[in-house]
This record gives sequence, C-alpha cells and structure tokens, in this order.
Amino acid sequence: MHLVPRLGSGIPLVARNAEMRRLRAAFSRAQERQAGAVLLAGDAGVGKTRLLAELGEYAAGKGALVLTGRCLDVREGGLPYLPFAEALTPLATAPEPEVAAVLAARPALARLLPQLTSVVPAGTAAGSEHQPVARADQEAMHRVRTEQDLGQLQLFDAMLGALTELAERSPVVLLVEDLHWADGSTRNLLSFLISRLRGQRLLVVASYREEDVHRRHPLRPVLAELVRMPTVERVDLPPFGAVEARTFVEALAEGTIGPSVLAGIVERSQGNPFFAEELLASCSDGSELPAGLVEVLLDRLERLAPDTRRALRVIAVANGPVPHHVLMEVAGLGELELEEALREAVQHHVLVIEDGSYAFRHALLQEAVYGDLLPGERSRMHGAYAARLAAEPEGRGRDASLAFHAMESNDLAIALAASVRAGREAEKLGAPGAALRHIEQALRIWDAVSPGDRPEGLDEARLLHEASYFAGTSGEPERAIAYARSAVQSLTDDLSADRAAKSWRRLAEALMALESTFEESYDAIGRAWEFAADASGVTRAWVLATRAQILRGLDRPEEALTSASAAVAEARDAGAGGAEASALVTLGTLADASGNAAEARKRLHEAEGKARAAGALNVELRALYFQAMSFDDQAEIQSAIDLYRRGIERAEESGLSWSAFGLAVRSQHLFLRYVSGDWPCDDPAQQLEAGVSSVVAARMSVIWAHIVVAKGRFDIAERLLSSEIGAQRRDDLRIPLAYGAASIELASWQGDHAGAARKAREVIGWLEEFEPWQLGALRLAALGCTAASAWAAAARVRGDAAEQAAAIAEGTALIEHARGCVEHGQPRSGSLGPEGRAWFARAEAAASGLAGGGDPARWARAVDAFGYGAVYEQAVCRWLYAKALLGTGEQGATASAAEQLALAAEVAERLGAVPLRDAVGGLARRARVDLPGEPVRRDVVDLLTDRERSVLELVAQGLTNRQVGAALYISEKTVSVHLSRVMAKLGANRRAEAVAIAYDRGLLNAPAATS
Repeated sequence: MHLVPRLGSGIPLVARNAEMRRLRAAFSRAQERQAGAVLLAGDAGVGKTRLLAELGEYAAGKGALVLTGRCLDVREGGLPYLPFAEALTPLATAPEPEVAAVLAARPALARLLPQLTSVVPAGTAAGSEHQPVARADQEAMHRVRTEQDLGQLQLFDAMLGALTELAERSPVVLLVEDLHWADGSTRNLLSFLISRLRGQRLLVVASYREEDVHRRHPLRPVLAELVRMPTVERVDLPPFGAVEARTFVEALAEGTIGPSVLAGIVERSQGNPFFAEELLASCSDGSELPAGLVEVLLDRLERLAPDTRRALRVIAVANGPVPHHVLMEVAGLGELELEEALREAVQHHVLVIEDGSYAFRHALLQEAVYGDLLPGERSRMHGAYAARLAAEPEGRGRDASLAFHAMESNDLAIALAASVRAGREAEKLGAPGAALRHIEQALRIWDAVSPGDRPEGLDEARLLHEASYFAGTSGEPERAIAYARSAVQSLTDDLSADRAAKSWRRLAEALMALESTFEESYDAIGRAWEFAADASGVTRAWVLATRAQILRGLDRPEEALTSASAAVAEARDAGAGGAEASALVTLGTLADASGNAAEARKRLHEAEGKARAAGALNVELRALYFQAMSFDDQAEIQSAIDLYRRGIERAEESGLSWSAFGLAVRSQHLFLRYVSGDWPCDDPAQQLEAGVSSVVAARMSVIWAHIVVAKGRFDIAERLLSSEIGAQRRDDLRIPLAYGAASIELASWQGDHAGAARKAREVIGWLEEFEPWQLGALRLAALGCTAASAWAAAARVRGDAAEQAAAIAEGTALIEHARGCVEHGQPRSGSLGPEGRAWFARAEAAASGLAGGGDPARWARAVDAFGYGAVYEQAVCRWLYAKALLGTGEQGATASAAEQLALAAEVAERLGAVPLRDAVGGLARRARVDLPGEPVRRDVVDLLTDRERSVLELVAQGLTNRQVGAALYISEKTVSVHLSRVMAKLGANRRAEAVAIAYDRGLLNAPAATS
C-alpha cells in the first residue's frame, strides 16, 4: 500500500531559516525606504515557490501589498511581460478605486492590462517588439522601431511609476517566479526596475532555476549585470541536508513511515523537496520512478543534441562517475563529437565533473535516463562495461562494478565469481552490509550457473555460512539465523567434520543473538561438538569457547567454567588466539558474577589484547563490553563510559557497529550518558541506519526514548515507543526493560498516573516470561509506585474512594514485587549494586505515599542513593523529596524543601529537562520558594488566598463544585463564592478560562508535571 503524503505546502516550512531571515531582512529594509532586489537561485523542486509564498504571507501580515507573477515555459519566443501583467491584473479590478486609479492614470500600462479603458497613445498599445514590420524602405523601418522604443520606454516608466506610487500607500513586494523562462521584454523590464530602485518602499524578488541558466542562456548576462548593483542580493537555495530532508519527509508522511523507507527516500531525493514528495507518494517501497516525475526530469533533456543524449545514456548505465577515456571506448562517438556532447551536458547542468570523471548532477536524473533505455540497448551497454572491467587488473571496487554489469548483461558466470570476490573485499574494508549484499547476489544466481562455471573450491553451504556471518555483523540477527539454518541443512556427507563443526557453531552463535532463540543455541553447539571430535584443534577450541559462552548465558556457571578452561588449554595447544580470548572473556564474566571484580577485569583485559593480536574483532568487542560492564555494575560510571567509548571506536574502525557487541557498547554508552547527565543533542532517527533489523532498531530507539521523554519531546517519544517496539519484547530482554521505563515516565509526565502504574505491572509481567524476579524490574516497580502514589493522591482529593483503593492496590503489588526482586533476584556481580539499591530506595519512598503524604526520611535516602552519579534521577528524587517535606507542614520544612528544589532546578535547566523544570518551578511557586535566577513574584502569588488557590487547584483537576466542597469540607455554595472571586481577580468569565490564566501566570502547576 502506498503512502498518501501531504504536499509540502501543507506543512510548516522545514529548515530554510537562514534564507528566510535574509528575505525578511530585505523586506524590513524596504519598509524603511531602502528599496532592494533579491535574486533567489535554486534547482527545480528545491522549494523556491514555497519560500516566496512564505515571504508573501509574512509581508502581507505586515501590511504590505504583495504582487506575484510567473513566467511560463513557452519555447517559441515567450509571452512578453507576462509576469508583470499577472501581477498587476488583480489591481486593475481592485475594489479600492484609488488603487485602480493609479493604473488608469498610466495609459501605457494598457499594453499589459487590456481591461484598462483609458485611451492609449498611438504606437504603444498596439506596438510590440515582436510585431513584424511590413515597410520596405529603411526610413519607415527606422520610424517604426523608434515608435516601438518610445512605447517600451513609456511602459517601463509607467510600471516604475505605478509601483512607486503604490509603495507610498504601503510597502510593495513584487515576486517574479521562474525568471529562467522569461522572454526578452520581461528581462528588460525587470532590469529597468531594479536599476532604478532608490528610496521606494519596494522589494523585488525574482526566482530562477540555477541548472537551467547555462552558459549561452540569455538570462546569464542579465544576472551578471544585476548582481553588481548595490541594491541587489543573491540568495542561493541549496538542497536539504540529511537531517532537514528526514524532517521534511517525516512531516509529509505524518509519522506513518518506517525507518528504512524514510532513509531510502532521503537518499534518493538528495535533498530535493519535490522529488521527496513524488517518491513518498509513488515509490516509497523502492519501486521505479513515477511516470509524472520521469517526464519532468526527461523533458529538459529532450532539448539537448542527439549526441549529448547518447552520451547521457552511456553514463546512466555506468551507475557512477565515468572517466573520459572510458566514455571514448563505450559511447561509440568520435572524440570531437563526444567533447561537444559533454560540454553541452555540463553547461546545461545535467552533468558535473568529479575528479576528472563525469556524473549526473542528481541521482534521479540518472534513474530517469536509465529507465528510458530499451532493454537491448541497456544490456548491450552493460556488456560493454563488463568486458572493459574484466580486462582491467584487480583494483578496489572493480569486482563490485564487474558483478553489477555482468548481472545486468546476463553474464551470470562472471557475475557469480565477481560477487563472491566483491563480498570478501567488502569484508576486508569493514563493510559487512555490502559484503552481505554481494554474497546474497551470488546465492540468488547459484543454481543458474552450471557447476563447471562456478568458482573452484566454492559450494553453496560456504556461501550460506558467509551470508549468516555478514548478516549478524551488519545488524540483522534474524537473517543471520535463517542463513545459518540453511547452511546446516545443506551440509552433505562428503563435507569434512571441520566444515560441519564450523557450520553448526555459526548457527549456535547466530541463535545467541536473540533471547527468543538463545536456548536453541545449546543444542546447536552440541551438534558442533559431535563433529569437533574429528576436526582440527583450532575448530575444537572455538566450539569449546562458544559452548562456555552459551552455558554462562544459561546460568550454568560450573559447566561454563569447565568448558572455558578446556577451551583455553585446547586453544593454546593449537595456537588459536581468538578462541583463547573468547574463553578468557567467559572466565572473566564468571569471576565478576562471583564478586571477584579484580580477577574479572584482569581476565577481560588479557582477553582484549589476545583478541586484537589474533584479529578476532567480535571477541575483542565482547571483551571491551564486559570490561565496561564490570565498572558499570559497580557504578564507576566514568570508567565504564570510557570503555564503552573505546568499544564504539573499535567497532566503527572495523565496520562492526551493528554487530551484537557493537550494538551492545553503543546502546549502553548512550544509556550511561543519560544516567550521568551528558545528554546528546543528536536526532534519534539519525542514529539508525537503513537495513538494520527491527530488533536492532528497537534496542537503540528505547534508549533514545529515555532522553526525549525527559526533555519533554513527547511527540518523538510516542513514535519511538510505538506498539511495534513493544512487540519486540521477547527477542531481547533489554527492550522491555527500557521500553517499560520510558513508557511509564511518558505517561506520568503527561498526567496519566493510572496508565503509568498499570504499564509498570504489564511490563513486569513481560519480564517474568524470561525469568522470575528480574532485578531490572526494580526500576519499573519504583516508577510505577511513584505513579500509583500520585494516582491515589488525586483520587483522595476528588473523594473517589474506589479509585483511591485501586491506586493503592496497584502500588502495593508493585512494592511487593520490588521486595521480592531484592530477596530472590540474582545480581550479575554477586550482590545488589549501587544502581539496584538506589531504585529500591526510590520504590520504598514512593510506596510511603500510597496512603497519604510521603515519608521525607525515605525520600532523603533515595536522594543519597542516587548520588553515585545518576544526575537526572537524583534531581527527580530531590523534587519528590521537597514535595514530601512540604506535605508535613513542619517548621523548617520549607527551608529544606527550598534547598532540594534549587538543586533539582539547576540540573533540570542544564539538561533541558523541561517537564522536571516545570514541575520544580510549579512546586516552588506554590510553596513561595525563591529559585536561583527565578524569584517568586509575590504580587502574583498573593493574588489569591490559600483557600481560593485550593479551590482552583481542584477545579483544574476537573472536580465539580460539590466534589470540591466535599474535599475541602465546605459547602457547595461557599465553593461557588470562592470561585466567583477567583474569576473576578483573574478577569475570567468561565471556570476553564480562570484555570488557563492561572497556569499562564504561574499560580498553578503545569498539568504535565503532576507525577
């Protein structure tokens, strides 16, 4: 199903801030009688019209008269003065007689506006420089030309005079679009007007397509002359950058587009808004260009010479920049003919020169030309390129190009061998995603190539094995499993035990990547061990090391220790450094689990060095991850961050950023940045590459969700926490943990405390599917308890006993689960670490408020517990601690609360944590506490009495007068009296209006900050 996007004109202007500022500045100068002109240049579809429309709306909103005219693409000479006639036509019939009079007073304008009834002097209305002169003698011809010149001058003076007089009434903005299509008369009139801009309140803005103004274009010398004038400014409108293009497409699709489709459209459109609209509407699934867009792109090429079009077809087939000498061999044109063809294509901005080679200026132009080729023509040209590449010596990228052209020319034997070589070259270059595509292409054509034409020593099982590895290291664990399953199914009896053991071990490794398939990996490694008895020592060492890793994950530490020790011994005998390093990583994690952090870190550091020496990149990343995790568990945050960062750098160097442990170091590094208060400013969508699996995308999205929720960017958070993310919960334990925490906080900050508490119970249920008493549930239980306490408090205020009982029941269940986790859970490092202790302290503090005001002493302990470096969480606890202090009403509580609120406010401001900042500010205002840099406005705070403020707070929660009276133990009539006084003081006519004014003036806390 194709998406139906909005048009770009139906969404807010994306980016273009710098260009819009320059246009508004030019208009502001014109308002001050500094007349000027702006030449707006940009490619077709880049957004010139939209920008001019925005300027027009802005100027009209400032009281300006906006006149708009457009040139048309009429190839046989153009239409004289068309944009000026179009701009003035609405004025000729304007209801204001004084405006129409300005035009009627200038008879020469009748050449543009036939509806003017004034008598036009001879030689002006009927004359035109394009009208043929039927006089034979030279004197008569000279007289006609003189009359025409005088008529033109009268018209030009009339146009300038009319605009000048109109500008005396109000500023005038004249917008001329598509100047590249203007006829000679229009160009002359525009030059005349711009050259005479002085002290009028007049701004002229003309747009044109930069790519159409080639060297011989008649507009080119006009532009060169105009830009020398001091009143003229040129503004270039470039294509969108990657971030801007992504924002534009998301806005067009209204959030209904997947990350891979989004990335594809951004890449193909190359920042052109019009192309992005067309691609989203017609080929968002990667299909061919829509016919309408093809016609737009090809139309301008039809004007070029036949040899030029032939050269363009040859370059389109190349699928990349083509050197001149290659074109000479493939194009079939003589040297002079080819040079002229290329010169014309470059002058018309169809081709660009890149490092001595020729390439299309825009990728969609190449696609359009390529799609217009006949099948035989296309195959023949691909064959010519393939033959030429096959004759070349090996070099970087040659095999990838050869595979492409051989495939397209149907030479499958050449394509198979080239694809395999290209895949292995991509692996060496650190590009597993590209390697996967090449090997997949080889698999697709395997059966179509006769056995005698296949590369020697290659079989389908080996290709499947390689495809599985490349899929796993490029962020596609599900496909890695599928290929590994196919590989073991394709094993034949004549294959060696060594090959069979490696294939089964690859399947075991692939299965370990997902929680939902982890247990299957034990059976797979068992099959590998059956074959390993007859395999080489290196293979046996790897099988033992992988078996130890799996047993550790299955929480069978004694068996894991035995297998890892055996792997180390076998690896040392066989000289298998990578296998030894893998076993050492397992030994290090086992030491960490037993509480021996020093031994663990020693083992893991040794493993890192051995893995690097052996070139075992995945093992090296695993060693770095568990080294960082050892510090992470003990809340040594900066050391952990430094190690995660080292892992990220190593993953990027080796092309393994989306491998299992490349992803692990990235996601945990991002989470620790959140915890430590070092929040990145990047766009979350930019961090996800096209092609990574939904599980991998979910792992990163849920971590980003923590940050965007805390910043108050709820629209982005809701996209990141979509139902599709929740559906991935069984594939990776870390997904429900992060998804649940971010979802609970999102609901809480939005005021849905009941939903937040229930979400906590729901996600804890998901965790129980993995393993009872998961310690990760401590955080969910603490957040859920906080929400349940707020839910119960709101129900108490409303006097809703049933709702209050439901809230207390939810909160009680959550705190009991938290206590069960502490009692029965199995900490990774042997004992509950600082993070676990802090979240348990918060859970206990939150639970203390289920039946009434929270216990300040418990909240004080929670604040202290998060002092290990959890900056944001500690600030949230400070706010809740202050709330509990103020709720006691004890002497000195306000001073202590003020101290906590000041510390929380500083963190919230520094991090840009908008919901927390608003909550802290609201509580401070109600408590009449001064925050640093934000003194309480006593005149505002004292506007309402305490009783009036209490009444208004309950009204803001949706209570009726009767419910408010019951909550405050006063009569309904008394509530009505208080509310009347409140509305009078605030100047409101209705209850809802009074609440809105109170929010704006800081008398009430913002509704989203009630968690």
